[in-house]
Amino acid sequence: MDVLKTAVPSQLPTTLTLDKQEPSLSSALHNTIVECIGNTPLVRIPFNTPAHCYAKLEYFNPGGSIKDRSAAYMIEQAEKAGLQPGGTIIEASSGNQGIATAMIGRAKGYRVIITVSDKVSLEKRTTLMAYGAEVVTCPATALLSDPKSYHSVALEVQNSTPNSFMLNQYFNPDNAAAHYYSLGPEIWHQTNGLITHFIAAAGSGGTVSGAGKYLKEQNPAITVIGVDAATSYRATCGDPKPYAIEGMGVDYDTPLIDATVIDQFINVTDADAFAMLKTLARTYGILVGPPSGAVAAAAASYVPSLPECAVVVMIFGDSGKSYLTKHFYD
Repeated sequence: MDVLKTAVPSQLPTTLTLDKQEPSLSSALHNTIVECIGNTPLVRIPFNTPAHCYAKLEYFNPGGSIKDRSAAYMIEQAEKAGLQPGGTIIEASSGNQGIATAMIGRAKGYRVIITVSDKVSLEKRTTLMAYGAEVVTCPATALLSDPKSYHSVALEVQNSTPNSFMLNQYFNPDNAAAHYYSLGPEIWHQTNGLITHFIAAAGSGGTVSGAGKYLKEQNPAITVIGVDAATSYRATCGDPKPYAIEGMGVDYDTPLIDATVIDQFINVTDADAFAMLKTLARTYGILVGPPSGAVAAAAASYVPSLPECAVVVMIFGDSGKSYLTKHFYD
């Protein structure tokens, strides 16, 4: 039986017990890499607060990020909708969704084409090619609707490629559904239903809306917080400015953000996100990417006023190993 040890107030149990069977040989054997997705750990981050703050380390997924969950579910739904064996999967990605799509798509025998912005790290682009994906690099644009954006180019590629399917994470409701059926229940189970606050980065909005919806269905009192880039399309009310954080930022009118689920947004600057990356790595031994730095910065500013009975779960979506050549950690 796995036990998540924590010091908690007297009205709560002294341990959060994960109700799992003892490890066995059969439970360690998997038929495909897809079966390894999920069950990522929660680790306490002792911010300056009496509340109990946990980071869910999604870089423990086999593809290295939370996007393994959405890509796996979306590909499964595409197959149910008629994606044929030997076909082509196309996706526009800031890196992690593309990597997850390439890993799963190639394991299933599909051709994979990923379009990315040129601000995506070298590590991510190299990883995509290592999986055998074809990578199309596009100029960074302020708006997703720009004809030169990686999303617009992906649509052009899909239209010209027979027997192809574009996952379209930015507009596909299966993105949010993936986290509703996977991430949300997992967090609820791992915290024994004690979670009071859920904090996640927002880009497409799938993670925070999908998992947040599930959690609020279990307990409507749970507070759901989205973390956005300070100069995104949403944060600036339609007047976006460039920002260096990749993998987050609401840069268009996304249909995936559920206003009935998200209680508030916290906007984070590049400087605050990058400063937090160093703190997490050098103080807590947790090396994560810029979106996780933004989530941690938002949490650190929010949680000091929370009571001891609060249980906060924040999503750390990927590893810092994917960004080392950008020198965020120097």
